[in-house]
Amino acid sequence: MSVTKEIKKITTHTLQRMKEKGEKISMITAYDFSFAKIFDEAGIDVILVGDSASNVMAGHETTLPITLDQMIYHASSVIRGTSRSLVVVDLPFGSYQSNSKEALVSTFRIMKETGAHAIKLEGGEEVQESVKRIIAAGVPVMGHLGLTPQSIYKFGTYNVRAKEQAEAEKLRNDAKLLQEAGCFGLVLEKIPATLAKEVSESLQIPTIGIGAGKFCDGQVLVMHDMLGINTEFKPRFLRQYLNLHAEITGAVKKYIGDVKSNDFPSESEQY
Repeated sequence: MSVTKEIKKITTHTLQRMKEKGEKISMITAYDFSFAKIFDEAGIDVILVGDSASNVMAGHETTLPITLDQMIYHASSVIRGTSRSLVVVDLPFGSYQSNSKEALVSTFRIMKETGAHAIKLEGGEEVQESVKRIIAAGVPVMGHLGLTPQSIYKFGTYNVRAKEQAEAEKLRNDAKLLQEAGCFGLVLEKIPATLAKEVSESLQIPTIGIGAGKFCDGQVLVMHDMLGINTEFKPRFLRQYLNLHAEITGAVKKYIGDVKSNDFPSESEQY
């Protein structure tokens, strides 16, 4: 029987039970009230208020420009639309890297000002101290390894990570360190499926994949990519479930035509 079928509220404990029972975890990004409400009512397990808002909501080339204040705005909007899903919020670039105290202050702001349930940050050994400090303060933390978009200028490319032995070994070690530090889950982005399988099987905590194959304990996609709102981004790992770009364009063109021809509003659409 499904772990989540009768559950009124998904928690980090729920995700742990799902991993233990072999039930896959569904996760999607959201950035506003209306979409969060739809996803929550559809039964999504986890909503990620991703720093991808920098790209899909604000039009930036990378995730780096988005601020903590902006993330708080998006997260509080999402929280107002959810009643069942677990809501995880990304700590944005520059809000946690300098030291663990800064990471804790940023986390406190997110939790107090949004009502979110957990935070996510990128990196392994480098952020271990911050992870421990945040968890010690009572806030659940999700890790993120593999392709870490906040480090894009260091990588210089969005290509698959951890194909080389040294980087794969670091990822294995970082995954274990994050588990030991107390993370409740781990996003694995754009790494070979065989490595993701190995890491997922070696950990007690659930893994969520994006471009990391079918052996992770769950999957996450950016809503704008999965719903076909964004048409430029078509990586191999993306399955597009709708083509909203075409549907919305068609609807708006029809509306324009109806206004121009004086067909809208009709007699029944006026007072």
